Amino acid sequence: MRVAIVHDWLVCDAGAEKVLEAILSLYPDATIYTLVDFLTPHQRDRVLHGKTTITSFIQKLPLAKKHFRNYLPLFTRAIESFDVSQFDLVISSSWAVAKGVKTNSTQTHVCYCHTPVRYAWDLYEEYTSNLTGIKKLVVKMSLKRLRAWDRSTASRVDHFVANSKFVAGRIERTYGTSSTVIYPPVDTDQFSLCAKKNNFYLTASRLVPYKKTALIVEAFTKMPHRKLVVIGSGEELGYIREIATPNIEILGYCTDETLVDHMQRACAFVYAAVEDFGIVPIEALACGTPVIGLDDGGTAETIVDKKNGIHFKRQSVEEIMRAVSRFELNEFDLEQISKDALLYSKQRFLKQFKDFIDSVL
Repeated sequence: MRVAIVHDWLVCDAGAEKVLEAILSLYPDATIYTLVDFLTPHQRDRVLHGKTTITSFIQKLPLAKKHFRNYLPLFTRAIESFDVSQFDLVISSSWAVAKGVKTNSTQTHVCYCHTPVRYAWDLYEEYTSNLTGIKKLVVKMSLKRLRAWDRSTASRVDHFVANSKFVAGRIERTYGTSSTVIYPPVDTDQFSLCAKKNNFYLTASRLVPYKKTALIVEAFTKMPHRKLVVIGSGEELGYIREIATPNIEILGYCTDETLVDHMQRACAFVYAAVEDFGIVPIEALACGTPVIGLDDGGTAETIVDKKNGIHFKRQSVEEIMRAVSRFELNEFDLEQISKDALLYSKQRFLKQFKDFIDSVL
């Protein structure tokens, strides 16, 4: 069986890339298509097992390595330029345009949907509110065309797989079709139980606005007797360092070993983003570390209040502060938290995804 995997773009090693790596381990001979590929050698070894990719014309456009997102109006044309007609099975790993790759009636196209294009739908206002002038006009026109294209190309997918019930709802609302939920893989072997906790809170993510890490930091500036450790890098790193008080330690980018060590020792993991699923909070749970998370999106499914963590209802400083106080009034079975996280293991993902593919072929 000839297999093609179409992934939106490869510029970092994040949650979608963990899914891609797992799918590749099932289909190691698959050909990989992506709009751009700027992975480092280390990332390439981990995500792609050293494999090369077929990229679109955007790869060679000026300043693409740093500013490929500025070519948004060309994304749909670029994804449709791939010729995957020689493959029996096409698997798209899509949170933007990958699901719109052109296939024919003799092929089976399965889309593992991380989310319908979030900046064209759910986060449209957030992505456009800070733009001004001609750039705002161009982006709004581009997103309007993208929404129309996104809906019209849903019929190119034979079977949708959603990464959470939350995203399954988005798929139903956006494309008018059902999907099968298969949760993403979490490395529950690397992120393992540590029952001895230290007296600090942890948050870790890419430091970009929608992750709301700055909001968590602001909350802890008002709780000077509680220590917070922040792991991650991104556009908000400078601002977060500016507002951090002495009780907040900013580590920036860290190795996997450092992340695991802190996740295992933290008394709780704090997370404020509306996530499609949210792999990082599950990594914390696998370490036996309770999660203080938003009661919305993926964490509304994976965090059970007072069982493996604490929920807060709104993305606000006050809500986070109240949730931290509630956390300290409860006791948690750390061993059971870690055991329950096996529901999201990589082994479980591989079996469920392979069984699903076999059932639709």
